[in-house]
Amino acid sequence: MSDRAAAIVLGHGSLAEGMVSAVERITGRGARLHPMSNDGLGGADLAARLRDALKSTGATVVFTDLPAGSCNTAALRAVHELPGAVLVMGANLPALLYFAMHDELPAAEAARESALKGGAALKTYPDAARAG
Repeated sequence: MSDRAAAIVLGHGSLAEGMVSAVERITGRGARLHPMSNDGLGGADLAARLRDALKSTGATVVFTDLPAGSCNTAALRAVHELPGAVLVMGANLPALLYFAMHDELPAAEAARESALKGGAALKTYPDAARAG
């Protein structure tokens, strides 16, 4: 496993830090993820800080907490400028866990699979109990 972050997790407030902390606690692989917050940053500053983080970490994947808003807009701009980069919108803990645990896959492939796993993890109760 590489010491460098493979993905940036960008979210509102301290959400990204909390999710990366949870990944670390569960898997010991939190270092694969670099948390970033939009706190106190306007759109242009957030995009610039994200571009800098992508360069400094070597990450080619960005996870955002919502498929809209300032974090996602900044990520769309940054990923558009980075050939081969992938943006996963609406990330959740199951998606991040899958990504962190699959460093044997190319980052783009792991990102796409993590989006599928994250979506599949959403359930409702009692419907989930009936599904078996």
